[in-house]
Amino acid sequence: MPPKNKKKKVKMTKAERLKKQQEEAEAARLQAEKEEQERLERERKLEEIQKLEEKAEQNRDLELTELRHLLEDNYSAITKWKVGAAEKAEWERYMLCDGVPDAKDQRAVNTFVTLWKDYSDSDIGEELELCNAAVKLIAALDELVKEGKDPELVPKYCDALMEVQEILHAKHLFIAEKLLKGASDNIDPDTRNMQTVSKHKNVTLCLWANLFKNPSFTGFDFKEAGLSFKLPGELAVSDIAVRILHAHYDHLSILSRLRHPPAKPIVEEIPPPFQEPEETQAVDCTSELPIPSPPPSPISEPSRKSTSPPSSEESMTPTQTEVLSGQSSSLVSCVTPIKDPSWPSLAQLNYLSSAVPELEEPENDPEVVNLVQYTTLGGVFYYDLLQLPPQPIRRKGYTILQMVDGLKVFPYPIKRPNNEESSDDPSETPQIKACSPVGVSIVLPEWVIFMEMPLVARWNAEDASWRKDGITNVSYEEEEGKISFEMESFQIFALMHNTFANFPFRGWELRPLGQNSAMFTVKGALIEISITIKGSQCMLQLAQKRGLPDLVGKWMTAPALQKAMLKAGLNIFVNENTHKYVSVCTKNPLIEQFAYDQMALSASACAFSWSKWNATCGEENLVLLGCEHLKVNLVPEDSWNTYFMGSQRSRQLEITEKSEAFSTDHAAGSEFHSTLIHVLQDSMSPDGIDLVRKSHHCFIDTVQTLLSSTRPLVFS
Repeated sequence: MPPKNKKKKVKMTKAERLKKQQEEAEAARLQAEKEEQERLERERKLEEIQKLEEKAEQNRDLELTELRHLLEDNYSAITKWKVGAAEKAEWERYMLCDGVPDAKDQRAVNTFVTLWKDYSDSDIGEELELCNAAVKLIAALDELVKEGKDPELVPKYCDALMEVQEILHAKHLFIAEKLLKGASDNIDPDTRNMQTVSKHKNVTLCLWANLFKNPSFTGFDFKEAGLSFKLPGELAVSDIAVRILHAHYDHLSILSRLRHPPAKPIVEEIPPPFQEPEETQAVDCTSELPIPSPPPSPISEPSRKSTSPPSSEESMTPTQTEVLSGQSSSLVSCVTPIKDPSWPSLAQLNYLSSAVPELEEPENDPEVVNLVQYTTLGGVFYYDLLQLPPQPIRRKGYTILQMVDGLKVFPYPIKRPNNEESSDDPSETPQIKACSPVGVSIVLPEWVIFMEMPLVARWNAEDASWRKDGITNVSYEEEEGKISFEMESFQIFALMHNTFANFPFRGWELRPLGQNSAMFTVKGALIEISITIKGSQCMLQLAQKRGLPDLVGKWMTAPALQKAMLKAGLNIFVNENTHKYVSVCTKNPLIEQFAYDQMALSASACAFSWSKWNATCGEENLVLLGCEHLKVNLVPEDSWNTYFMGSQRSRQLEITEKSEAFSTDHAAGSEFHSTLIHVLQDSMSPDGIDLVRKSHHCFIDTVQTLLSSTRPLVFS
């Protein structure tokens, strides 16, 4: 084989070698210059940060003192206002004279119970008025039981609550008995039976009496009440009456809580102040933020807001940082009221909240409804099959009426021997014959909103619990707002919803609408909710137009709005159990509450919003969007700035929501501060600063209440 041609090495000329060496030298020089520039830039940034830190440290006492005075002034003003409002409300309650006794006055409650028990007027309207008074009394007694301020009185409140409930139930049966005894006088010419609907403030009573006994009868629709029932064929020829009492309240879950009380917690010592871990970031000190403690409260309030101020310069030490905003019950529904005038810290309140009595969660029986995760919505439905009382026989000039002792339940399913033959053996236990189920259809009340398909539960009186079994063939027509189902027998039932269905939030925004006015918007998991704030008043707004005519567009206080929203099924408020069922963005509660305080102070001129970086900045830090906004319209997307709150330093960040990675680098030209309000003031106009300084204490307190009760920085 001929030898292969080998590639000849191309030898570089002297000029080419020289050129290559020069290029390599130039590249090395450029690399060295680049590294030197980077080193100088790092040194410059470190020097700049050091100067900013030194300047912030010099201004620290001044900034904290200024914030302390702001909080102190607002606290004094709101305390004075609340005292006056409480006195006014007490006087108005005294002058109301609506027949509802003071729940704290045991003598008045006993008198009301005794007189009402013996009262048997023939006027059904007056009876229903007394029932309405009893509903209010039960609600007041339930509040006293929940508060549990005086352990010695709680059992007495419980006894009174149970007794009033028993009489209320008996009165409802008494009203039905009166109507059914005169059923033959009110026969419908079309159906030849008696059917009636009686609507009142808190109840809707539907009655049907089987007078004609038509074998082909299958059911009846109370269109006026949005209720209908399906009757098994074997009952169509019986002397029966059907009662559907729709109570717009839930007193049975109260019984469940009283029947299954949790073990009382033993809390003897307040835990030591919360201690921050060592610094985890190079440019930010994460030791606790020293905010002074508030002065002792002159009154005992069930809810204390974190707008209360620090009390003294001496308290501005790291060892007392636990009182950051401990005056707040703003995790409003999260903790029980604590009457200690020293007002423990939020961290301590969170510790105590773990000992708040909670409903027992079912462990062994999956059919028992967990009343922590689910709550009744739309009231309770009492679905009864009754024996039709004897009807009056009218003759010339006189009426014959057989006297009976109250209404009696008609047994269904019917108990009889399996062989359908009579047995002479008394020891033989009657068996329940398999019978057709009973059906119910409900048009969902317009004063509640079900975000998901309702859960139908029946009441089990034996162990005072709601159960899911025994409910079959459930169908839900969402567009029509109607649910239908069948049960094995006539029972008490309720529609329930997932308490935390609207968690976690997809976003939130607090936008100013002028002096002492703002709009707080929460983008829930299923529905978006907006609350307009004006002074001490709030107004709910919904994106959807359907439903809640008595709630949407009505002005009320923040606590009243919270109760009304929960009753309507619009839950965006956090309680002591929310974190068990919802994924959260865990944050230091001290820094979190500190943010809400300052956001409330600035809400007349500054807008705030959710930031995706809040989930990645660590538990000891917060990130949110903010900017000055003096117009009523929406905030332009390019107006938002990103703000970082550490335990000792706050700053404006260079990153935006469109950045690829999180960074704590501060924005060019910005400075470090010890508080968020001073960071905001660096870029605010004189008009904006003036709006903030003139904010009314009621407005600040209302904003802080909403923020603290929803905790958007954690549950978004």
